[in-house]
Amino acid sequence: MIAGVVGGIARRYGWSSGLLRLVFVIVSIASAAFPGILVYLLLWLLMPEETR
Repeated sequence: MIAGVVGGIARRYGWSSGLLRLVFVIVSIASAAFPGILVYLLLWLLMPEETR
């Protein structure tokens, strides 16, 4: 919800944004090999802005 990364991915593929956020948090906490905050920041920088 901070930068709209997970919500944008969910919208792109027609998935539930709440469910995808929950999965992202669970995977980030459960796995040391998946640095969630780094991936989120990287996607924030790389994803294009939404045009309205």
